[in-house]
Amino acid sequence: MRGGYNVPVAGAPLCEVRELPAPDRLYLPLVSRRFRFSDVRVGEGQRVARGELLAVDPERFSIPLLAPCGGTVRLGELEGHVVLDDLDASSDPWAPSGSTSDEPGADPGGGPAAGPAGESVAHGLLALGAWPYLSDARTGDPVDPAKSPSAIIASTLRLEPFLAGGEAQLDGALERLARGLEYLRGLAPEAPLYVIIPDTDEPLAAEIRTAAAGCSGAHVVSVPMRFPFDDPALLARYLKLPSGPDTTAWAIPAEGVLAVEAALTHGRPCTDRVVSFAGPAVTEPVHFRLVPGYPIEAILADRLCREPARVVNGGLLTGVALPPEQHGIDSECTGLTVVGELTRQTLLSFARPGISRRSYSRSFVGTLRTDMSMRYKAGLSGEVRPCIACGQCVDVCPAGILPQLIHRHLYAGRLEEAQRMRVDLCVGCVLCSFVCPSKIDLRTELLEAKRELREEAEAVRAEAEAAAAEAAEAAAAKARADEAEAASTEGKPAPPEDATAAEAAP
Repeated sequence: MRGGYNVPVAGAPLCEVRELPAPDRLYLPLVSRRFRFSDVRVGEGQRVARGELLAVDPERFSIPLLAPCGGTVRLGELEGHVVLDDLDASSDPWAPSGSTSDEPGADPGGGPAAGPAGESVAHGLLALGAWPYLSDARTGDPVDPAKSPSAIIASTLRLEPFLAGGEAQLDGALERLARGLEYLRGLAPEAPLYVIIPDTDEPLAAEIRTAAAGCSGAHVVSVPMRFPFDDPALLARYLKLPSGPDTTAWAIPAEGVLAVEAALTHGRPCTDRVVSFAGPAVTEPVHFRLVPGYPIEAILADRLCREPARVVNGGLLTGVALPPEQHGIDSECTGLTVVGELTRQTLLSFARPGISRRSYSRSFVGTLRTDMSMRYKAGLSGEVRPCIACGQCVDVCPAGILPQLIHRHLYAGRLEEAQRMRVDLCVGCVLCSFVCPSKIDLRTELLEAKRELREEAEAVRAEAEAAAAEAAEAAAAKARADEAEAASTEGKPAPPEDATAAEAAP
């Protein structure tokens, strides 16, 4: 594995996981990073229980949006949200449903410890909200519950600042991790299972290795703690997994393995998440255990040290600015990163030695301070300039491509040349944009080129399939005509014109 870079940034959260008080209302967004829950299955004023179906994404295998706790549905109060009011006060929304025992099979309604492999188990995971944790390793798209994978990649790493990784998810849950890995083996017995662990000497890493090694048939793979070596697409290439339109490798994070375990052991719906709340503008960066729909305003209240601030849904590098119309945590959120807004320009900053600044190119005096982390703000602190061919983007690129040369081809409109330079291998880690001294948004350019190439390939494939179907129909029609002509020549009754009628005839 090559390239990569760990960004020295202030605001990392503590490893401990805290809980916030139960809110008065929940605001569940109908849109998340990958899903659009457009098919709402509840009505105004309806009373729902925890784990009950609220909406589904009809375009992506009917992925469900589940009620995090009991409450009364309000549909017209906030556009784009399902609001739950009058929350069930008889039970803690964070308390696990079903059995509280960690022993497999403790809940009679749950799945067995070694549940039957196949489509029925997959649909059970779908109904309980655990299936969305599985994704295509190369594209990040949701996977089809009816299809088996060529391999499974279960990663205990999350290296982007400041997303909740294995250190926050797995503390005290290693037995559950081992059971979850066994369940994944049962889902696809023929597919190799790769368990990705950090290559460190930390005690938790050793415990994770021991727990993963206890899973029969699992291959434990150690990966350097350098961003973005936890990326599933990079791991699939590193493991030399087969690729193709009909081949899919599953990727699942640590919390997804735990969700699978909870669903199949206790029949427990996946309605809570560990969410990091961190960044340079946060007074006390920490992890919270939250449910989807938890009010964002309640999370931010009295916890910011710098305002105005920008809230990012996701990590510092690949997250997106939280839209002002979103009022609650969405069903895929793994972290909220908060950085201060840039409110004023610094006079003659280029002429200063940069005692409090660092850069990949080591061009500031602050680079000599190895203990210093940057307090980044939401601004470029400058302007976009032409590419100077410094090669820094090539140094950090984990995919082994040449972003600066691909940028030149894309700038000139030469998409085919960019494809010859394997722009399709870009994993969108944003390191090329981060280290670029000219502040060129290389990541957006490369991902847009990948999208155009994918759409062109899909159009060509659809055209080829249509031509093949048309040719097959023409061949069948000719065969029927030849048969009818032969029958008329021999004085026999001609077969029916319609192929369906011909098959139904005695």
